[in-house]
Amino acid sequence: MTVKIGLISDVHATAEPLQEALRIFSEARVEAIICAGDIAGYGRHLEQTVALLIKSGCRAIVGNHDLWHLSYLEDENHFNGPVEGYLRSLYRAETFVFASKTLYMVHARPPDSLLNGIRLLDEEGALISEQAADWRDALAGEPYDVLVVGHTHQVFAEQLGNVLVINPGSTLFNHTCAILTLPDMEVRFIPLSGKKPLLSWNWGMLQKP
Repeated sequence: MTVKIGLISDVHATAEPLQEALRIFSEARVEAIICAGDIAGYGRHLEQTVALLIKSGCRAIVGNHDLWHLSYLEDENHFNGPVEGYLRSLYRAETFVFASKTLYMVHARPPDSLLNGIRLLDEEGALISEQAADWRDALAGEPYDVLVVGHTHQVFAEQLGNVLVINPGSTLFNHTCAILTLPDMEVRFIPLSGKKPLLSWNWGMLQKP
């Protein structure tokens, strides 16, 4: 049986590209939607973003910006709203089984790190062979078939040894989402917002004019 999985990450409190991705997933009739964290941060529509994720049935994990958001509100004594309750309910990693394939999802790197993510591309979006080789060695022997990550705002699907490593990119910064088809292990990246996908988005770009 073929199963389609909608992949998103780093939506960063920006509802419009997320809504477009969810519409694409609905039209493609995906069986599940998963989000690799960083629901909060940068954008101004966190409440709407969380509402969209909940309505879609998306399974999400927590990212570093989500914990930073909670930490800030805790310091300000505003910690018990519905958005914050949702973010606090998220795990640092999730394991799924679809079409006899095991998928592991973490925001940055396994087993449960929210920082120092997997960077396989240079600033121009080209594969860094040394990085790929290092991660191939690091993932050797892992019990899953697919690893889904976010955090680095890069877009890639690379077979590293026995593990297919996928970063669907940020719906906001890379203008991408992805559909994974199992058990075929096929990944299709889809552009959002009428923009060309940016394979490697650098945080330093925020400082550029």
